[in-house]
Amino acid sequence: MKFILKLIKPLIIPLTALILLFILYVSGFVVLPEGIRDKASGTSKGWSAIATRIGKSDSGTLRIDLTIRNETGDWSAMQAVAGKAAVLTTKDGKTINCQTVFVGTGGHRLAPDFRIRGFQAGKKTEPLLQMIYVEGPFVQVSPGSKLSIEYSYVTGQYNYYEKDTNKVAAKMVVDLDKVTTDVNYPIAAPVEGLIRKSDAEITALNKVVLTLAGITRTEGSMQFKWRTTNPGEYPTYLHIGIPPVVGADGILYGYYQSPDIASVPITPAGKSAEWTTEVAVPEDVKDLYIMLSVESGKQRLFTNYCVDITDK
Repeated sequence: MKFILKLIKPLIIPLTALILLFILYVSGFVVLPEGIRDKASGTSKGWSAIATRIGKSDSGTLRIDLTIRNETGDWSAMQAVAGKAAVLTTKDGKTINCQTVFVGTGGHRLAPDFRIRGFQAGKKTEPLLQMIYVEGPFVQVSPGSKLSIEYSYVTGQYNYYEKDTNKVAAKMVVDLDKVTTDVNYPIAAPVEGLIRKSDAEITALNKVVLTLAGITRTEGSMQFKWRTTNPGEYPTYLHIGIPPVVGADGILYGYYQSPDIASVPITPAGKSAEWTTEVAVPEDVKDLYIMLSVESGKQRLFTNYCVDITDK
């Protein structure tokens, strides 16, 4: 018995440390080093893209319209590397730089296996619809050509204090022999347990319960009424930003800003509070889902939820 204890004793401290580290990591308080994190989270395919149209733009340049898909296996935002040309490579190895690159999610995190073809950009006071595409010198795209785009993406929860914790640099390669014109948006493949009903309760920061209390749709916008219920003994704030929506037209509607910026009412102890958010979206867009970020676990740490409002 003494011999066994002698063998086990030196292992107690490191084993205890590993167990504590795992518990903290799962709780979101510890970020593991890059190599360990990759093994813990599984293999990610990153983002992919398909060409939906290849032709001449109004100005006479080559334009390649794209649809991008989140294949990271997690909530993710992506953006093409600023100032970096996309590269068109022909079958015989000739390369052509395409300097105009509009590829990204506009700052928003998109649900896993959702796809889009555009997003809102511009300014908060003057938003504009930005389609996803690449432009360059006009050439006839020959069989066997491919388009490569360097980009970066982040996954998981949004942490205001550590925005780039999970940032990954990557390159996507688009097969230009395959032009897909009949794409179904926004879901590329169903993910079990991802989508929540519009009346679902979400337990958030300080055990505050968030619910979507109502939806009003007008000709050019949607208003969401949110309700928070605070079971605690102290008043609290719960931030959700201005949640965007995405629907059957493949456009991610809603100008991006950090979700902690939008003002929210304080929820008194033992009581409820209500407020509204609004997003500009055409009335004829159907099959909509809310990409919702909710403050959870600790202040300015946001967990994402996909809320089904396809019946609205």
